[in-house]
Amino acid sequence: MTTSNPPAGRSNLFSLLARVPEAGIIFFILALAALVTWRTPAFLTISNFRDILLNISILSIVALAQMMVIVTKGIDLSVGSMIGLVAMMVAFVVKEPGIPIVVSVVLGMALGAVLGSFNGLIISYGRVPPIIATLGTLSLFRGMVFYYSQGTWINSFELPDSFKQLSKGTPLGLPNMVIIAVIFAVVVWLFLNYRRTGRNIYAVGSNIEAAKTAGIRTQRITFLVYVLSGLACGLAAVLWASRFESAQTNTALGFELQTVAAAVVGGVSISGGVGTVPGVLLGALLLGIIENSLPLLRISPFWQLAVQGLLILVAVVVDNMIMRRSQRNIQT
Repeated sequence: MTTSNPPAGRSNLFSLLARVPEAGIIFFILALAALVTWRTPAFLTISNFRDILLNISILSIVALAQMMVIVTKGIDLSVGSMIGLVAMMVAFVVKEPGIPIVVSVVLGMALGAVLGSFNGLIISYGRVPPIIATLGTLSLFRGMVFYYSQGTWINSFELPDSFKQLSKGTPLGLPNMVIIAVIFAVVVWLFLNYRRTGRNIYAVGSNIEAAKTAGIRTQRITFLVYVLSGLACGLAAVLWASRFESAQTNTALGFELQTVAAAVVGGVSISGGVGTVPGVLLGALLLGIIENSLPLLRISPFWQLAVQGLLILVAVVVDNMIMRRSQRNIQT
């Protein structure tokens, strides 16, 4: 009895993607950038690239937190609502005179961590499935935005200039938001690669029973990733309110789709245990290029959601194909 092997070209492709998950998305980014530049030379300019980096700064921060959650086989659908709630609460505080910028940032991250801990408690200790729990808190937190604000908005003229400048300053030639996102990414990378707790996150996602046998407190790890997700959302909320100079009841509405898309397109496995910081950043960059290029190509921005959904589907299909390929290699 003979077994058929896949063509060598396809086998090499899957082997490359299994070893270097970022290879595919790097190729796709370069191909898309070349296509858009060919159609619209204005795309390949320093100012446009700076705009893309500015636009994906908040997405990158939250997508990195989403990555840690997905690595543990979870998902956080409440990130958009957390950003909306924290942005509103922080805006109400900073509109009062004399509030230092540092206080607004610390307050935002603390509020986000509290909301994230609520998710973590009901998921890790209440044993509620992550998709159900965060779908519920998505609505809960969004409802709290309306309750807290009584349906009112915080407008630009109510916020101090120092707060609005937080996201717009360019001390090193780059917007503060880009610098903050880079620092956040470096911290996450160091945490995941050089701290035992960070490595335990991957262990829990790879095989939770083996992690328990190894003495890892899996419930604490699960709780932690949702707290970190909330903390990242708190930081993102402050930057969001600063950049758009307002806090609205629909702030970050639907933002969870973008964070999941950036993560899974960047090589984070929905099956858990796999995901890298560079991959997520590349995923966010790809989404940023798509968002930036649609107007240049005179394509309706309404297609952006469709493209994001398609990218998620493609990423999941490719992930499943790579997993099946790896399992066959192990068996043989």
